[in-house]
Amino acid sequence: MKESEKDANVICHDIVIVGGGTAGISVAARLTKGWGNKTDVAIIDPSESHYYQPAWTLVGAGTFRQEATRRSEASVIPKKAKWIQDAVVEFDPEHNRLRTREGRTIQYKYLIVAAGIQIHWDQVKGLKENVGSHGICSNYSFQTVGYTWECLRGFQGGTAIFTQPQGAVKCGGAPQKICYLAEDYFRKQGLREETRVIFASPGKAIFAVQKYREVLEKVVQRKGIDTMFQHNLIAVSPETKEAIFQNVETGEEVSIHYDMIHVTPPQGPPEFIAKSPLASDAGWVDLNPDTLQHVRFSNVFGLGDSSNLPTSKTGAAIRKQAPVVVKNVQSLINGRPMSAKYSGYTSCPVVTGYGTLVLAEFDYGGNPAETFPFNQAKERWSMWLLKKYGLPFLYWHGMLKGL
Repeated sequence: MKESEKDANVICHDIVIVGGGTAGISVAARLTKGWGNKTDVAIIDPSESHYYQPAWTLVGAGTFRQEATRRSEASVIPKKAKWIQDAVVEFDPEHNRLRTREGRTIQYKYLIVAAGIQIHWDQVKGLKENVGSHGICSNYSFQTVGYTWECLRGFQGGTAIFTQPQGAVKCGGAPQKICYLAEDYFRKQGLREETRVIFASPGKAIFAVQKYREVLEKVVQRKGIDTMFQHNLIAVSPETKEAIFQNVETGEEVSIHYDMIHVTPPQGPPEFIAKSPLASDAGWVDLNPDTLQHVRFSNVFGLGDSSNLPTSKTGAAIRKQAPVVVKNVQSLINGRPMSAKYSGYTSCPVVTGYGTLVLAEFDYGGNPAETFPFNQAKERWSMWLLKKYGLPFLYWHGMLKGL
């Protein structure tokens, strides 16, 4: 970053938050909450819209309105925060500043990075140019999620494939949720006997935490879903309707015909973070897993999907991370020791069919960290109601308001 940049292009704020998604808005709302609060907070995000992405699984299954998952970004920005509608292209933490796409230099006292995760449609050959057509669908964008429901409604039997990629993804359980819902839909339509349902994943098991893995293995068995573990999707061919998988152990490739395929695309850290001084070796924001403070720059914090925290990347994890970041930033500002700790809590509401859900909650160690006074490793209608009605309400009217 050039020292000769004009002062007119330099903007100064006490606290700068990079990212206006779930994590950024939640933290900003908490930092600015209260009538007497005069905390100087700026949010940098270029987006026009804000999305409630956890409902896209239900949208793809035809049981949630797509438009209900979108609101304008302006409507969720806290009133006391300054919105800079721009994109960050370069971090300069040595000098407490960053640079934006539009040429602004933004100076900060404290930086909070909550920039989300980047989707790599192009890492599966044939996916980027064909997703949303030719029976190739994905719940992983607002633009393509509607086509998933179109594929389900138009399915007449054959082979339906559902994939999970290597590496971190938004909500690690989401790839299998749409598989269970699709199987249920096919059964309700009288198509199950002439349909093969395949779930393909590079992992070795259906779920990482044993308590929930056991019940989900029973779900897979009951539904008659064929599993292809240790297989990673590398290409789709719409002309021949073939999905090409690679065995992650042997490197051997296998081709499977599909009549519809739901693809969870590969994902990774945003490029502007991965190439910055803030990045870990793997490209994520390099944080202390307990305090969420950067390991090299003491006035930098992070949370959410762009961080290297060893837990699932979910909105529920952010709900627990946000108060830790806020308390520790406030402690640092006031010269007090940082006392807030994050346990690694995350939650994955695994929809197992229309009207049933397993609410998995666990910490860094993979230990169950359940909210309700009953065994959550059981399919429940009550948890389905929570997913479909309760959580969206709490998101828009609670979490994004700093509650």
